[in-house]
Amino acid sequence: MPKWIALCLIPLLASCATCRQDSDREKLLYENDMLQAKLIIVANDRDRLPLAQALLERAARDDRSGEADFYQAVLIARRDGQASDCERITHLLERSAERRYPLANAMLYKIYAEPFLLPRADIPKAETYRQAYAELPVASSGYPSFERARQVVDRLLAPTSS
Repeated sequence: MPKWIALCLIPLLASCATCRQDSDREKLLYENDMLQAKLIIVANDRDRLPLAQALLERAARDDRSGEADFYQAVLIARRDGQASDCERITHLLERSAERRYPLANAMLYKIYAEPFLLPRADIPKAETYRQAYAELPVASSGYPSFERARQVVDRLLAPTSS
């Protein structure tokens, strides 16, 4: 009987090791996709923006931080920057903010305070995003401050020559 149990445990233990390897590979793939997409967006490499979009879509499947949704919103805003895209952009940012990604709150603040992509400002709504940022763990640590997060968002959205 003990030999039988040992023989049954071997495939079970092997499958556990395989699951961990798959998980590690998926994490590395996610990190690689996010890094490549961010580099393409920051470089404003217009020929490679479709690749960045594909990388972000793949990363979004495993993203729990809201980072992929945030960068998809940035990509859409930089690529088109049309008021007609505002609903899609805000949807992605809302989902990112729900996952507590700090820069999403800063970009939502920008959209409603300036206004960016909207015909007029909605200051009370903008302030809700400032307050939401203040409640994040990153805000209590002081890095980055809300003003610094806004500067990062402004730089990500600023057109650059490619």
